[in-house]
Amino acid sequence: MTSVSTHRAAWLAASVLFLGLSACSGMSGRQQDTAVGAGVGALGGAILTGGSGVGTVGGAAVGAVIGNEVSKDKK
Repeated sequence: MTSVSTHRAAWLAASVLFLGLSACSGMSGRQQDTAVGAGVGALGGAILTGGSGVGTVGGAAVGAVIGNEVSKDKK
């Protein structure tokens, strides 16, 4: 990877992180837990299935359900 493409990748990652964090500002704790669960599940599903779209979506769905259920126990 060249220096220019590394620089662009770093800026893209920082922008995605900033936008992702700012999107959660108006959410309740339960909604945030659900969103985080979906993100972690999507990543896990993608890794476990070698990048399969079905595995990624399935992982996101399972992660969202788990994140939602975990947030019920916090009260």
